[in-house]
Amino acid sequence: MKILIADDHELFRDGLRHVLTQLDGTVSIVEASDYPQAIALTETEPGISIVLLDLGMPGMPWGDGLQSLRQTLPADVPIIVLSASDDRRHVLQAVNLGAAGFIPKTSSSRVMLSALKLVLSGGVYLPPALLDQGSDGTTVAPPPGTPDNAAAFLTPRQREVLALLGQGKSNKEIARVLQLAEGTVKLHVTAILKALNVNNRTRAVVAASQLGLTKSDVASLGR
Repeated sequence: MKILIADDHELFRDGLRHVLTQLDGTVSIVEASDYPQAIALTETEPGISIVLLDLGMPGMPWGDGLQSLRQTLPADVPIIVLSASDDRRHVLQAVNLGAAGFIPKTSSSRVMLSALKLVLSGGVYLPPALLDQGSDGTTVAPPPGTPDNAAAFLTPRQREVLALLGQGKSNKEIARVLQLAEGTVKLHVTAILKALNVNNRTRAVVAASQLGLTKSDVASLGR
């Protein structure tokens, strides 16, 4: 598995490289210290499996840099943002620009490894503070275009799937919890994305939080 680490702090890259050796003994790592170098590597290094990106790198505004990386990478290669900030606005902006997850740099190595495994298995990782809707008196804004009454268009089973998506679970984990075939879960996820007017699982997780489903009791949905 080949991982691109894009961060302008060499010391952080060194530490992250050490952590990643615990992820997979066959990990191959390529590194970039600015956006132009990172974009160039996505074009010259075949087989990149995942990108770990620090937003605050030199070379261009982070929004432009993230969009450019997303455009040069295959659609199935996730970009995980690593940032010293877990500001909700930045998280949501990154998600809207194509990030598949957001891990604060303050996270422990254990949390970081768990988050990466989750994303590699098809799940989504976002900071718990973002998903704890109402814990500080604020509300998580939905992705742009999400209908206010989107949940009303979902079947009880789709609401169950969405609740588990909101917990960041992969299709395989959702299938196990709900005792469904993984192919059936994929069909439900496709229908959910269409109903929520979003185009990826990460935005669906944010929408699930905004709809109050992130912490729902899955067993009680649809009753």
